[in-house]
Amino acid sequence: MSTSSPKIEGMKTQDLTIKELTEAVGSGITPRMVRHYHTLGLLPQPSRSASNYRLYSQKDVQQLKQIVALKQQGFQLSHIQQLIQNKSETEAEPTLMVQLQQQYQTIVQQLARLRQTAAALEGVLGRDRDCQMVQAEALAQLRRLEAETQSGLGELEQLWQHLDSETTSHPEAFEESLQRLLPDLSDRSEIEVDLLSKLVLACGDVSLIQFVRRSRDAIVAARDALKAGCTIIGDIFPVVSALDQTRLAHLNCSVETLIADAHINSADEAEKAFWNHKQWEDRLERLPEHCILVIGYAPSVLMSACTLIEQRKIRPALVIGMPIGFSHAPAAKRRLMKTEVPYLTIAGTLGGGLLAAVSLNALVESLIEKPDCHCYLSSP
Repeated sequence: MSTSSPKIEGMKTQDLTIKELTEAVGSGITPRMVRHYHTLGLLPQPSRSASNYRLYSQKDVQQLKQIVALKQQGFQLSHIQQLIQNKSETEAEPTLMVQLQQQYQTIVQQLARLRQTAAALEGVLGRDRDCQMVQAEALAQLRRLEAETQSGLGELEQLWQHLDSETTSHPEAFEESLQRLLPDLSDRSEIEVDLLSKLVLACGDVSLIQFVRRSRDAIVAARDALKAGCTIIGDIFPVVSALDQTRLAHLNCSVETLIADAHINSADEAEKAFWNHKQWEDRLERLPEHCILVIGYAPSVLMSACTLIEQRKIRPALVIGMPIGFSHAPAAKRRLMKTEVPYLTIAGTLGGGLLAAVSLNALVESLIEKPDCHCYLSSP
């Protein structure tokens, strides 16, 4: 005797079981998590079939997808509940904003503590060959340390002083130290590893690697454009001044500044200038074909470039989009990653003119020093 599925037993065709709901949403959601969201009030209690099966609609699918998306962005479940329950489309609920600010400050404090931990580990691990003897001594002292006593804390201070004193005996071997700290990059091409290493050395933060994004064709597009003697366009003078003019001249690449005002030296000034003076937007529309656009300051320049790319009004060979900012810059970078042009960017708020210039300089240097290297063609 055949058994009926719960769908046949009084369920409408659009109704889903809890298992079908989780399959429709995906993202690792389990029935147990769904039941937990019911308990928290994130999801309304579902209706039931005659056999007491939970029944879900497409509206439930959409709400659960919304919860998952917000959770993946880093919002806490308590905040997600308030976001979903807040019916106002135009006003932010004051209590929620206060809670989000508190969560942000808590996370910043956690990051500071993690950064302190990373700095301590870097102080021990990031030692070049000339420092390895004192490194071994330091580890031995750490094992013997009586941190709960006042004398133990004094010993810890003396330990770091001893480590620091060794740095005066020789210049720092950056590449050697860096190799002890970098994550596994064995799946990256030699050229990309060189690029990432130079970015880390430019900012002193190894975690930056986790935020670097590039299109699959970024390196080959850069090399082809540079070989052809393309024009390089920087958004403001500080970016252009940090470019390797000597090597670019060797490649017959000309360099221009988009916002050609020598008084513009910061992201804030660049943003205001681009908004207030249409001549810079007009100039952006006249970008040379197959140029490389290097944006290190103004997010509005990158956003406008994306609009022009989508409208097929400009077609740069590569966009190095690394503007800084706390809302517009991350949005502009996300939009860049959806365009069809090759790109190199740093997700989120990280970036700046120096990192943008270092990116191009690294690509230029690798082309000149290894013109016949094709390792990047097989990298992911």
